[in-house]
Amino acid sequence: MLIKEVDSQEMVKQFLHFPVQLYKNDKNWIRPLDKDIEEVFDQKKNKTFQNGGLIKRWLLFDGQQQPIGRIAAFINPQYKEQQPTGGIGFFECIDDQKAAHCLFDTAKKWLQENKMEAMDGPINFGERDKWWGLLVQGFHEPLYNMNYNFPYYQELFESYGFKNYFDQECYALPIDSKLSNRIKYAHERVARNSDYHAEYLKKNQLEKYIGDFLTIYNAAWETHGGGKQLTLEQAKNIFYSMKPIIEEKIVWFVYHNERPVAFWLNIPDLNQYFKKLNGKFGLIQKLKFLYLQKFTKNNRIVGVVFGVVPDFQGKGVEAYMIVEGTKVINRDLPYTEYEMQWIGDFNPKMIRVAQALGAERSRKLTTYRYLFDPSQPFERHRVL
Repeated sequence: MLIKEVDSQEMVKQFLHFPVQLYKNDKNWIRPLDKDIEEVFDQKKNKTFQNGGLIKRWLLFDGQQQPIGRIAAFINPQYKEQQPTGGIGFFECIDDQKAAHCLFDTAKKWLQENKMEAMDGPINFGERDKWWGLLVQGFHEPLYNMNYNFPYYQELFESYGFKNYFDQECYALPIDSKLSNRIKYAHERVARNSDYHAEYLKKNQLEKYIGDFLTIYNAAWETHGGGKQLTLEQAKNIFYSMKPIIEEKIVWFVYHNERPVAFWLNIPDLNQYFKKLNGKFGLIQKLKFLYLQKFTKNNRIVGVVFGVVPDFQGKGVEAYMIVEGTKVINRDLPYTEYEMQWIGDFNPKMIRVAQALGAERSRKLTTYRYLFDPSQPFERHRVL
């Protein structure tokens, strides 16, 4: 075996194409868009570089010079952990422990050279809303920008010494599900208070909603760690990049005396369209995407992120927002299925909200941690 740093356009193509061969017989795998992966490595498009972030990637070849594995390693200075911790991601490998360990060793060596004392993976060089965690349960079609992998990957990670830092649970349910009495009572209690109102996003007032989102997000995630605070520029980038696929009536906000206190951000399941584009997004594919959006039935909404400011948590605001939003979605839109992006097991409050809605766990991913000094005590992510 021979491992090489990806340092040419030809190797970039190999890096992107290797999973195509690996998963060619797996009907559930959906090829990610090449542009989405390459934007992670693009210094002009990934803002993590502006904060001093570093990244490298490698390909592993067999004796016939055929790719058998790939990996990226990176350092995000905003990723605040107990010890200096780097990340690994975009890991793909044949079912071979020796090959996998060679990839992990290479990433570890580079991270140690850059003063790291641990590595988490598979994670993203950037926000947690994409490419985060190893799939360990629920091996069906992935959501957009969600990792998908073979079941044997879990053994590859754990045999090397990676330990479970936290689990990421996804929940799903039919949109017209019967709500529990607990949710109904919580909704009614808030709805009787005229200080509250819920509304969906209007694209012609996008700047207003970006500001409200930022206020709620930074208050809600202040104690999460891991560099979760957003700047106004980052929030604008998120919303304007999503603008072509934002559907107004599935993005909701709650206000208390005009103060923004909660949001519920959803998008259509884009992978229902992108699975037909074979990883490409040039002019022809963009036209095809627009056609699919207009004429192809998409029955699933994906919950991207959900937030409530700390002083309004546990007051029924979550139930109020969900019920108000669901009434409009059921009345006006064709969607029938809902699946939430992952909730960390360190956030039992949000897991209880999902379960109270009657949602069932649809898949589970795991974020692993590997301490370079095995004598150091290992601690799981703290509970919020």
